[in-house]
Amino acid sequence: MSKNVRVRFAPSPTGPLHIGGVRTALFNYLFAKKFNGTFVLRIEDTDQNRFVAGAENYITDALNWCNIPYDEGPGKEGKCGPYKQSERKHLYKKYADDLIISGHAYYAFDSADALDVHRKDHETNGKTFIYNWHNREKLSNSLSLSTEDVNAKLNAGEEYVIRFKSPQDQTLNLKDIIRGNIKIDTNILDDKVLFKSDGMPTYHLANIVDDHLMDISHVIRGEEWLPSLALHSQLYTAFGWEAPEFAHLPLILKPTGKGKLSKRDGDKLGFPVFPLEYTSPEGAVSKGYKEEGYFAEAVINFLALLGWNPGTEQELFNLDGLVEAFELERVNKAGARFDPDKIKWFNHQYMQQQDNDAIAEEFQTQHTALASIDVNYIGLVVGLVKERATFISDLWALSSYFFVAPESYDEKASKKAFKDGTKDLMLQLVDVISNTSEFEVETLQTEIKGWITSNDISFGKIMMPLRLALVGALQGPDVFDIMYMIGKKETLQRIDKVIATL
Repeated sequence: MSKNVRVRFAPSPTGPLHIGGVRTALFNYLFAKKFNGTFVLRIEDTDQNRFVAGAENYITDALNWCNIPYDEGPGKEGKCGPYKQSERKHLYKKYADDLIISGHAYYAFDSADALDVHRKDHETNGKTFIYNWHNREKLSNSLSLSTEDVNAKLNAGEEYVIRFKSPQDQTLNLKDIIRGNIKIDTNILDDKVLFKSDGMPTYHLANIVDDHLMDISHVIRGEEWLPSLALHSQLYTAFGWEAPEFAHLPLILKPTGKGKLSKRDGDKLGFPVFPLEYTSPEGAVSKGYKEEGYFAEAVINFLALLGWNPGTEQELFNLDGLVEAFELERVNKAGARFDPDKIKWFNHQYMQQQDNDAIAEEFQTQHTALASIDVNYIGLVVGLVKERATFISDLWALSSYFFVAPESYDEKASKKAFKDGTKDLMLQLVDVISNTSEFEVETLQTEIKGWITSNDISFGKIMMPLRLALVGALQGPDVFDIMYMIGKKETLQRIDKVIATL
């Protein structure tokens, strides 16, 4: 790509970062890294009424946990700072004035009450009120009033907004990397407010000015901003600036039914929709993928394939692999349905790839019973059982018998394993184990299997009650691995206990 790639993720600090926002950030990150570009974080906090304390830190913490940190932004100042819109608000009035001077915008003095009267009048007649070319010269603005009247209102300090003057009888030919060519009839567009009566820009003006001043080359954002593309494109033309390339990502849809994924869906079906746990100002706690035991790599891999297709059957990608494979042109137009079971599948896959010792350290912190146990031993146990685990929190149920003897025995398994004659066979097995000199896996296999074969005993008659004695149920990894791990003394004690109990 010939031009310098600079992309931005521009969330508003109005609460926790939704998983859909994480995907938008991810796609921006992947695109930037693929072309050795820059990933910018800009905090769009001009709407102070919706500002939530702590939300900005949540955003940066979430990006860092996902391992998609920004290159420029708050705390990482570059040539285009500041990166919070609230610290840039002195910039925007000049650009709004420039549009008035060039004839692309105008002052509008209509009061909220007056506009409400027009809306209700239209509704009475079955119409929708749109402020644009067909009625703007009948309303109270600088297009319908004389220059003297306009200046008098301005000098008197009357409240006004600045609206964009949308053209009449034109067709806009817009291009989107994902959606292709888009045609828009300008007659259906309204004259959007660019500058509010409180002296603050609207999203539309601030967004365009900031993207221009920050040299943004590509705007990669959610589908919900597609209706704004016409205005944003026209603003670039009005300013005489080169527009960035646009790409609008598909929605992330509910697991079932229609509509986009919401927090309510997660609450209802029991899965997080936020990367990190979030506590609202009112004290309500929302689950996060990190705290629920998901690996960041699994979450990122899953999100990358929500709406993007690599063109192959490959599903597992590390971050470098995603950067190499990612192409905006392979992002789908249609919405991508969120599958809570699929993200668990990804977590299971990444569990198998994790270093056993690293898992062991985390596992040890989760259970007080493991506090005094050598972490190297815990790592060996993890290696034996993790193939059945999706989360680290699953490991205790899968491996507790490696650390503490079973206190009870599964009733169904007991009836299956203990028959007439089982006790005598177990007593003979105790002698075999006691006389085994080297308590190693291969030696145990040779001695016990040799004894079973030479005495023409069914393997099930020995191995089932033996497993029940060691585990308390008919589950777990290889019996000889369990015996070796817990040692000869503990093995014999467990067999004695099952004989005495059953």
